[in-house]
Formats: sequence, structure tokens, C-alpha cells
Amino acid sequence: MTNNPQISLFAEDVDCTETQSPAVKPIAAGVARVLMPNRAQMELRASDLESLLPEGHRARIVWAYVEQADLSRVYACIKAVEGGSGRTPIAPEILFALWLYATVDGVGSARAIARLTQEHDAYRWICGGVQVNYHTLSDFRAGHEAAFDGLLTDSVAALLAVGAVKLKRVAQDGMRVRASAGASSFRRRGTLERHMDEAREQVDALKRQVDDDPGAMSRKRQAARERAARERQERVQQALDRLPEMEEIKKRHGKKAEEARTSTTDAEATVMKMADGGFRPAYNAQYATDTESQVIVGVEVVTAGTDMAQLEPMVGQIAERYGQTPGEWLVDGGYPAHEQLDQVAEKTTVYAPVPKPKDSAVDPHEPKPGDSESVAAWRKRMDTEGAKAIYKERAATAECVNAHARNRGLGQFRVRGTAKVRCVILFHALAQNLMRTLALAPELLGLGIGAPKMAAVTG
Repeated sequence: MTNNPQISLFAEDVDCTETQSPAVKPIAAGVARVLMPNRAQMELRASDLESLLPEGHRARIVWAYVEQADLSRVYACIKAVEGGSGRTPIAPEILFALWLYATVDGVGSARAIARLTQEHDAYRWICGGVQVNYHTLSDFRAGHEAAFDGLLTDSVAALLAVGAVKLKRVAQDGMRVRASAGASSFRRRGTLERHMDEAREQVDALKRQVDDDPGAMSRKRQAARERAARERQERVQQALDRLPEMEEIKKRHGKKAEEARTSTTDAEATVMKMADGGFRPAYNAQYATDTESQVIVGVEVVTAGTDMAQLEPMVGQIAERYGQTPGEWLVDGGYPAHEQLDQVAEKTTVYAPVPKPKDSAVDPHEPKPGDSESVAAWRKRMDTEGAKAIYKERAATAECVNAHARNRGLGQFRVRGTAKVRCVILFHALAQNLMRTLALAPELLGLGIGAPKMAAVTG
């Protein structure tokens, strides 16, 4: 063979008819024979689900948490028992683990999860051969709000017990999340009443059609049409039921009650001013987070676009959950209504910016004649350097947690109604706390402290 560096491996650079020595015969001209891929070939692979995921995979971490979670509230709803009749339901551990892993993974759709249980190794591993459909997943998430709320309390209580969470300082913030309703679905009272009459007429017409000619259409098709008409009537009725509340809000803002509108898609959604300055139907998701650990300790969903009345309810919620109240509470300028400060004065110390007066010559930190004792103390407190240093932790905590939720797909709700929306943000809180538990107290997950395999979580 020659050592010429210009010779290539490709046919266009080499003349195959030339020989390198008199002893080698020329290669006959013809079509080159190569192996091409055959992707239609059926293959049988001998493998188990356990070998699909490496140690330290995120799905294994989720399952480790789920195995220790108290799902007794969910099991109490299962009617099938050993020795009894009826179809065997899917274990709550599987459904809970799928939703929790999907939330960490940034997947928020039941249909997407059902598809991933067939295609993605991590989801297949969690299922362990159990077939899951999207309807079961959707019903599970929407039907166990109390259980998920209890799991949030349990997760924080465990961290409190090992000292990973101190609950000395908490930051609260609201995050407006787009609702699953369009702006065009909002109607005034007159239009809603007309739609209600039409919906009733449609339901009555379908009933008469069945009475007149029972065999006109298949039973399945008839049931589907009746269900659709009935659900439309229920949605319009829900919109009418909420209309007085919206009319009262219009009056308080000096506007006409006739201008109030509610949605026929999601009656509990409210048009709010979003972060980009636009106005869209949304929900106000409230998170209270421990500043030192970034563990979410409180969750709430409100239909008001303002945070002004959300301070005292969250303080009360934390006290009820854990039997104690943080000594310091950090909120932005949208929270410190004077009556709210008065209500929490004996429970916690509030750190919030003092509004700037219209007159620049007025010192905002000087107590005013009408201020209560707690409001005057708040004004003076926020003028100190210590208070300003403490308040800096608010953005570093609340905004970080909100960003994590956004990155995990909390950009728009796919469910409707406050109860279902609360289930979604509870899962985001559980996902946040799970990842913080992994960083702060992995021994709670049975993973050991400082185990080398947990140095880099795969997933």
C-alpha cells in the first residue's frame, strides 16, 4: 500500500481499476454491495422496565417520594375491595407519580401524559405495565384537592422536623395565570339570560325528540347530544350566578352594574391585568415561600386581580397548617392595605414598601394622623436600613419560585373552575418542594446524605 496522504476512502477519489502491485488483479466493475437499514424489521428485545432508567433518574426520585406519601385520603374513595366485585382501579401511587413527574418535566396535559406512557421510558417505568388513559388521569387530578393539600402540609412538616425549613421568614407573591377561557366568552346579563333560554329550549327539544321517535338516532349519539346541551345550560347558569358579584365590584369602582360580564366558558375566571400590561381572563395564584429554603408553605387561588386582601388569609392558613406563624412576612406594594396590617399585627411583622405620596415634600415614613398603631410602626420600620436589607429577600425568593413554576409550564391553565385550578398549583407546589427536599434533606426520600449517585440528577 502507498503512504500517499491524498488517497481517500470514497470512490470518487480512488480509481479502483488501478492496482498497487503486479500480484493484485483489477476489481471488476459493477454495483457496490452494502448493508442498508431496514426499519420495518420486527425485533424482540429481552429487557425489563427496571433496567430502562439509571440510578438517580428523576422518575426514581419521584417514586421514592410517592412511596412515602400518605395517600389514605385517596384510598378512602376507592370502592373496590378484596373479594368484592367490580373493576380493579389503578393504584393512586401510579397516577400521583405520573402527575408529579409530569409537572417536574413541564407537562400539564392529561392527553400528553397518556401518550408519554406509551412512548417515554420514564413514564413507562412509573406505570410498570399498567395501562393509563387520559380520562382517568384528568379525573384523578381534579377529584382529590383535599388530599393534595394535605400532602403539601406533610411535605413541609417533614422538612420542619429535620430543621431544613425554619419558617422564620416567608415571602408571599401572586402570579396571574391565563385561564382556559377566551375574552369573547364574556357576556352581560341580557345576553346571558337569552343564552339561558336557548339552552333550556335545546334540552327540552332533545327530550321531545326522544319521546317522539326513540329510534331516530343511536343511544350513544343521543346521550352525547343531551350531555352537551345540559353542560351548556350549566355553564350559562354558573355565569349568571356569579354576575351579582361582578356587578357589585363594578359599583365599588364607580361604574355601571350593567357593564359587568362573566364567562360562559369558565364563570370563575376574571379579566385581570397581566404582567405584559394586557388584560385577559386569568386566575391569581398565591404562593407563600420560606425565604431560607425556597420551600412553598402556603397555596391559594383567588379570582380577584389584586393582592390587596390576600395577606391575612395566607397568614391564617400558615398558622392552621403548621401551628405556628413566621416571625417576618415579606410582600410587595400590592398587599399592605391598612386593615390587613392591623389584622396580622399580633401574628407577624410585615415588611412591605411604603407608597410614595403625591406630594414629594411629605415623608412617607412619618405616621399620619389617621394611622393605627400597627400602620405607624410599619411606616417607621421600613425607613430603617435593617428592614430594607430584609425586604431584598422577597424578590430573590418569590420571583424565583414563580419562575420555576413558569418554566414547568404554568403559563395557562388547561382546567376550569377554582377547585381544579387549585389542584394544578398544588402539584406545582409539590414539585417545587420535592426538588428542594432533594437538595436540602435527601434522607427524607431514602436516598442518603451526599450520595455520589445524586450529584447530578438525570432525567
